[in-house]
Amino acid sequence: MSQYHIAVIVGSLRRDSFNRKMADAIARLAPPEFSFEQVEIGDLPLYNQDDDGHPAEQVKRLKAQIANAQGLLFVTPEYNRSLPGVLKNAIDHASRPYGQSAWGGKPAGVLGVSPGAAGTAMAQQHLRNILAYLDVPTLGQPEAFIQAKDGLFDEAGDIGEGSRKFLQGWMDQYVGWIRKHVG
Repeated sequence: MSQYHIAVIVGSLRRDSFNRKMADAIARLAPPEFSFEQVEIGDLPLYNQDDDGHPAEQVKRLKAQIANAQGLLFVTPEYNRSLPGVLKNAIDHASRPYGQSAWGGKPAGVLGVSPGAAGTAMAQQHLRNILAYLDVPTLGQPEAFIQAKDGLFDEAGDIGEGSRKFLQGWMDQYVGWIRKHVG
């Protein structure tokens, strides 16, 4: 049985973030040969091309974590109808210098949770545009624009009963996507 290590990039820094909770909960829906590790992005300096020749240790760590993963999982909120700046900063760091991107060819899934009814649709679309440019094959269906409401998570922090079937289906598709691209 192959092992699949997934780098999880959560686009929120908030400790009690809905998206961090989703990243934890959805990982528990994956088969045992999949392991998920959240990548720290909150300690990265702001991207500056002047630093490409001597990246900070945090940037080296980020690129190594992505390089060592077989797949990616992005779980992001929506800020001002787009992705959060901290997530864009991490993407920029790991894609530079030009020609040395850690992202290229890594299969990915994109999810997001928001209190609003649109559930991060715009942030996910913007993220998908960026990932397409970076040569990150991204699971297209099913889309998962999740509204944070009572019952999304149960008392143990797992996916609640009302959303479990849909999110298990999403995870099953994601697992197939990773296996297809990793081989």
